[in-house]
Order: sequence, then structure tokens, then C-alpha cells
Amino acid sequence: MQGNSNREVVFILLFAVDDVVSNSFEKSAIAVGSTSGSLNSDNLNNPNSDLSYDNDNDNDANDAIDDGDYDDDYDDNDDYMYDNDNDEYDYMSMQAQFDNVDLPPGVEALVSWLKDPAPCVNATPSTSTSALSVAVGQNSGARTFSSLNIYDPTNGKFEVAATSTSMVLAESNADEKEQEEKEDKVLGKFQVFKRFDTVDDFSDHHFNRLGLPGSGEQPPKTWSKKIQEEWKILEKDLPDTIYVRVYETRMDLLRALIVGPAGTPYHDGLFVFDVLFPPTYPDIPPMVYYYSGGLRLNPNLYNCGKVCLSLLNTWSGSKNEMWMPKKSTMLQVLVSIQALILNAEPFFNEPGFAGMQGKPEGEMRSKAYNEDVFILSLKTMMYTLRRPPKHFENLVADYFRLQAHDILSACKAYMEGAEIGSVVNGRVQDTNKAKVNHPVGFNKSLAKMINTLATNFSKNGSKDCEQFRLPG
Repeated sequence: MQGNSNREVVFILLFAVDDVVSNSFEKSAIAVGSTSGSLNSDNLNNPNSDLSYDNDNDNDANDAIDDGDYDDDYDDNDDYMYDNDNDEYDYMSMQAQFDNVDLPPGVEALVSWLKDPAPCVNATPSTSTSALSVAVGQNSGARTFSSLNIYDPTNGKFEVAATSTSMVLAESNADEKEQEEKEDKVLGKFQVFKRFDTVDDFSDHHFNRLGLPGSGEQPPKTWSKKIQEEWKILEKDLPDTIYVRVYETRMDLLRALIVGPAGTPYHDGLFVFDVLFPPTYPDIPPMVYYYSGGLRLNPNLYNCGKVCLSLLNTWSGSKNEMWMPKKSTMLQVLVSIQALILNAEPFFNEPGFAGMQGKPEGEMRSKAYNEDVFILSLKTMMYTLRRPPKHFENLVADYFRLQAHDILSACKAYMEGAEIGSVVNGRVQDTNKAKVNHPVGFNKSLAKMINTLATNFSKNGSKDCEQFRLPG
């Protein structure tokens, strides 16, 4: 009877400790996890297709941001970025309201998809340990145990039970290991994502209502053969920073995602383009549409989606720069967009400004333009992250999960005076170069973007982004 009595005492004590720790950990989890709140290129921009994932609404477009005396270029598109409403942003609910909006051809509306949600708390292991330890010892007046002697009937001895601190440290170490495993898994998935692949669903493609099916024509065999040749070239020779999806049942359609080149104000960004091969291709160039999100971040990329490029015959150029039916390829188009449009000094792409290159006034205006462009590029990142194009959803999420710290580190470096485009892989390349006195308005806009990025990157699964958050 005495032995049964001892076992009963042991079980009571064990259940008591388990109840205290469980209740405390539940409360601590709440505390740590809370948040602070005619098919031709001339008609390119007159398509009768759906506006797919860039159908935005401009209800918030008049909520201007006051940037003081700074040039109001930043106000043109900042207004729908920030809102004083502190309620949690429900994107899916909002999006449902605009799924069937009927807009005139060529019209691209804006919606407040860039509203800054409440920041996430991404506690470091030390913070978690502290918070959890306090919770275990103090919440709800729970009885604390610095040590507790528990009788072990297997050896007939009283043993000291594990303290709450050791339990928390073990939990923290397990969390760190789990996070590392997740990051390795994400990196692996990103590295094996195919640069070229064929897919089925073209429902959200910008040109899905144009092309061969709409014309009722059957493509000539030479057309199909040419498209297949293009596919082979793309599959074999695409660079690491361009991804392409083509459609088995719609050979006239293509979608491309281009990574912004390092050393430019577009670095680390993702830029999406839809392509249509006309029935007379390659006698005429492909038609290309850019998903701008309503943002004009380059003289050659219009917010209506038009892409100005000599190779597309949408811009003037020498004979060798224009589309050549027997020589030009889709690969050349994509590489040209990346290298010639998304370049280090896009200001000089503007007609009439090329002659200013190398002159003091031209260089000054170019640097100011790059400041504008970088802010818009950051907004494009958020646009793409929140509304990823079909067939690239996993790539977009994994990419920004991996690049988050590099992007935020670049933002921090620019606020500290680094020249736009000088940061590669999160580090300033020329540390001996004199710092730039960026305008106050730029720094204010960038500070807001840093906090928006930190919040959204954290929600996307990146770790420790809150360390970059700025006050205010």
C-alpha cells in the first residue's frame, strides 16, 4: 500500500508540473507571436485581353504622402502604399471584389495591394528564451519551481526535475535547427526550379483572348516549326536569371520572369512579361506586355504595359537593331530587355537625354532618376510577391525568402549614403567611394519601404527581418 501511495504522489506532482508548464507555454506563445498591428506591334497597348493579375484599383490614389520640400516624384505612386488604418490587411477578401471588374481595353487600375500590414514579430532565440522563461515562471500567478524533487520508482531515488530555462533552451535550439532545415529546403527548391518548362493553364495570360484561336486560322507548318525552334533555343541557352514558361495548347503564348541585374537600380527585383507570337511570326516581331502594377520605373517600360525596344520595332533604331525575321530570336528579346532596358543608368534611355551622358548635369539627373527607380523597384517587388504570376508562385516566394536580407541590407546601405546600384549580395562593392547625400524625401520614402519589406518578407517566411525595421 505504501508503494501505491508513493506512485500516486509522483503522478500528482507530474501532472501538476505538466499543467503549469503547458498553461505557461500557451500564454508565452501568444505573447511572442502577437503582431503590432489587328495583331501588330503598333497596337500592342490596345489588346482586348483580360488584365490578369495586374487589375488594380486606384481608390487610395489620392492619399498623398507629404515629403516636405523634396521633389514630388515620389508622391506619384507612393499614395496607395501607406494607409493609416491599423486593421490587419485581408488581401484575399479585397481581391475577390475585383476579380470580375470590367475595365476598358488598355486601362490598368490600381488598388491598395501595397498597404502595409501589421509588422510581424520574428523573435530571436534569446528573446524567445527570455519571454518564455518569464511566462513559465510568472503567468497567471502560477506556482514557480526553481527545482522540484520527483521520486523515480525505477531507481528508488528522488531526482531534480528539469527547470523551465533548460526546457526553453532546448526548445530554442530545436527551433533554430528546424529553421536551418527549412532554409536548406527552400534553397534546394529554388535551385531546381526549371528555367524553361511547358505548362497547361494560360487563363491569366495577358494575350489569352488574342492570337490564333481568336482569328480562327490554322497556323502554317513553318510557324509551328519556328516556335519549336524558339523553345529549343530558350531551353538550351537561357541565362540563370531569366525564367520562361510556354503553353502546350497555346504555342503562340509565352511568359517570362526576369531578375533585375546587379549593379543597377533594378537589382534583386523580379519583372514579369507576357509574349504573343503573331500568326505571321517571324516576319514580324513578337508582341510583349510588361506587368507594371501601374508603376513607370523605366523610360522603355510604360505603366500601360508597352515595351519600347528597337528589336520589337516599337522604337526607332538602326537596321541592325531592328527585328530581322531570319536572324532575330525570342532569346535575344529577353536578354535585350534585361541588359538594355534594365540597365545601370536608365535615365539616358529617355529620348533626348543620351547626349547628356558623361556631363555633370546629366550624371546628377541620372542619379536622381535612379533614386526614383529604386523606390519603384521595391514597390514592384511587393506587387510581385503579393500577386505572383501563375506558374511562378513558388519561385517568387522562395526567391524573396532567400534574398530578403540582401535587399534590406542594400536599403540600409543606401540610407547611409551608398550610391544606388552599388550594393551586390547585400554588400557595398566599393567601400572607398565617397558617400552620396541622398535627398530627405528619398530617405523618408526608403524608410517606409524598409518597414513594408520587413513586414512582408517576414510573413513570407524570411527570418530576422525585423532587425532592419526603423522607428516611426
